[in-house]
Amino acid sequence: MLEIKNIDVYYGVIHALKDISLTVSQGEIVTLIGANGAGKTTTLRTISGLIKPANGRVDFNGERIKGTSAKDIVKKGLSHVPEGRRVFPEMTVFENLELGAYLRKDKKGIKDDLDRVYASFPILQKRSRQNAGTLSGGEQQMLAIGRALMSRPKLLLMDEPSMGLAPLLVKEIFSIIRQINEQGTTILLVEQNANMALSIAHRAYVIETGSIVLEGTGKELAQSEEIKKAYLGG
Repeated sequence: MLEIKNIDVYYGVIHALKDISLTVSQGEIVTLIGANGAGKTTTLRTISGLIKPANGRVDFNGERIKGTSAKDIVKKGLSHVPEGRRVFPEMTVFENLELGAYLRKDKKGIKDDLDRVYASFPILQKRSRQNAGTLSGGEQQMLAIGRALMSRPKLLLMDEPSMGLAPLLVKEIFSIIRQINEQGTTILLVEQNANMALSIAHRAYVIETGSIVLEGTGKELAQSEEIKKAYLGG
């Protein structure tokens, strides 16, 4: 479904991504783990068209999307839940969700998807007329995920969904991610909580200083002594 091959990204003279290659197959949860500043967010922003790579290839569903605008990438079925949630604080929960469907014209489909989001996140329906800025961190994360789902994505990019959340909420968010995947959405997940990420991932990549250094199944990496020492507190 997604293939990125030999991607290089520079921030001025800083070589942020170095010859990155990874794949995500339909139906998978694939996670990308690594330390702060390793290049995880840059990888997602490159895939979703927010950063233009110096070279390399980004293919989605067999189509070259490198150089395609972020808006057109969303149209093709790829949505991005950004780090830090990035909800619109002065707009209501309902208006934020509506914005997620701004490229769609199918009113009945939009209504059906809104009902599905409310079924997955009942608190959002309860708070639908509240401004998003009044929500708790966990509720804002649910809203960010719900907004992305309103574009009916085939592939969902998720950047640090557990950041800043209490442990109980982290478990809830990861349970929801698994549920979204079981309902048919493929997921590429960037996450610092390596334990949780590897527990739900079919496959995983480890990125260090802009390079992929390890890959394997979620289970294999969770059992790796090297990974335990570096990321799992083992």
